[in-house]
Amino acid sequence: MIEQPFGSVIEGSLSQGLEVRLYPDVSVEQMRVGKFLVVQGIKSRFFCLLIDVSLGTTNSRILSNPPSFEDSFMRDVLAGSGTYGKIELVPMLMFTPIEEEAQVNPKKKNKNSSLGSFEANTNNDIELLPVKTIPAHFSQVYEALEEDFRCVFGWEEDPIRRNFSIGKPLDMEVPICVDLDRFVERSNGVFGKSGTGKSFLTRLLISGIIKKRAAVNLMFDMHSEYGWEAMQEGKQVSTVKGLRQLFSGEVEIYTLDVESTKRRGVRGAQELYLSFEQIEIEDIRLVGYELGISEASLDNAEILQKEYGKSWIINLLNMTNEDIKIFCQEKQGHPGSIMSLQRKLMRLEKLKYLRNVCPHNYILQILQSLNAGKHVVVEFGSQSNILSYMLATNMITRRIHANYVKQSEKFIQSKNPTDRPRQLVITIEEAHRFLDSKIVHQTIFGTIAREMRKYFVTLLVVDQRPSEIDNEVMSQVGTRITCLLNDEKDIEAIFTGVSGGQHLRSVLSKLDSKQQALILGHAIPMPVVVRTRSYDQQFYSEIREANWSEKSDEEVLMAAEVAKADLGF
Repeated sequence: MIEQPFGSVIEGSLSQGLEVRLYPDVSVEQMRVGKFLVVQGIKSRFFCLLIDVSLGTTNSRILSNPPSFEDSFMRDVLAGSGTYGKIELVPMLMFTPIEEEAQVNPKKKNKNSSLGSFEANTNNDIELLPVKTIPAHFSQVYEALEEDFRCVFGWEEDPIRRNFSIGKPLDMEVPICVDLDRFVERSNGVFGKSGTGKSFLTRLLISGIIKKRAAVNLMFDMHSEYGWEAMQEGKQVSTVKGLRQLFSGEVEIYTLDVESTKRRGVRGAQELYLSFEQIEIEDIRLVGYELGISEASLDNAEILQKEYGKSWIINLLNMTNEDIKIFCQEKQGHPGSIMSLQRKLMRLEKLKYLRNVCPHNYILQILQSLNAGKHVVVEFGSQSNILSYMLATNMITRRIHANYVKQSEKFIQSKNPTDRPRQLVITIEEAHRFLDSKIVHQTIFGTIAREMRKYFVTLLVVDQRPSEIDNEVMSQVGTRITCLLNDEKDIEAIFTGVSGGQHLRSVLSKLDSKQQALILGHAIPMPVVVRTRSYDQQFYSEIREANWSEKSDEEVLMAAEVAKADLGF
């Protein structure tokens, strides 16, 4: 079938984009923000994103005396001659014949462009390049075809790359793929206001990482939504499967609230306890705001730690006022600050997972699971308040990161592939609590975000208030997957450090409240709006089919044994 053009380019610039006048037979209502169109230039084909739709007239007198809506004849007469539709496009990529490039630069054919791995495509004679120019006047504008999308975004069955389909364009049935190898290289973010499906989108991404074996995952599951089945949003009687149910034998669940986990019917979960001896001053500093602890009290905590070592909190909680006064006289502490610190730390005694001493090192057990290629979900159950979540998450992450640093240093020295740590992705919710500009330089999460992939550890942050995340950290977020946001500060934060972000603001503000997202960044060749993949029975079947086909016989038998145990056999 011959392509029919929608319109032609009438104005534009490289910095401001292209203005296109629609042909009379093309309804302006066919054009929606976020749609992809292709402009055929003289030598190149430009893959473009539609960012605005408007109406135009050739004579202002038409507006002062418009025809009545019932006068269809006059409206038809004016259409195209006196009135017309306009759209604004932003060129994102250029499809350029390799022969043309080779004539200009013979070495170009064998070199990678700035697009890195995205240069390869379905057509051997076509190369993808960043946009450095614009098409000429009156260049024709067409709808993007399936082969255009595959050339840009690849396909999930690609034997070379770990591509994972995250959704489809708003008006087409072709998959949009994320390159998971590039995705796990850097810290990433899933953003959107409450109720837009961030958790479902996060579950999709983690499922893809597990399916494609791009990394191991450590998920701090604040609301018990990832490991086992959870309620489906908007449907009180319906549930969706958790990761352990989809990937039996590959996902382990640890719980900080054993009773809550049992009530939910979770099978195979392992208990997880932490001790007061494992809490360090850096952990207390992170939750200082929630506990109401002053800097003066933290300074005195240093004196206590110097005196009592790891058991400084236990000794403090057991002190009487008289003990504190004597201690301060001997060690030059401040009685008022230490008494205040004692009162605030008493709140920690209410946390179910804290013990004075733990005979078993549960954090080491989690680390061993990760090193064995298992994916770990830490459930909080009733212990999901901000204080509890931040304390446990920071304690566990700090120790696992320290171990990864040691493993990485060993690998750098030995250069032995067997010493290479497995790439680790740590998922945290309410991320702005850990990455606020006031505390980000004191937390392990700020360190991980700034290190990028230096020690094979990256973050997947899930948050509804990206504006409260430190700007430096946001600039390091490699791939941003954003559902609907209404707050102007949050929208502005999404485009921190993004070239051409002003063109995408209108696209983000026009998203539907459900199952739509704007994806941009390191793991995708250009910004794209998608109708996200459904997390439903069809997805379960596709994931399981692929997952079983990739397993060895030994892994299949192991997973079967775990499934039998889960079912009580």
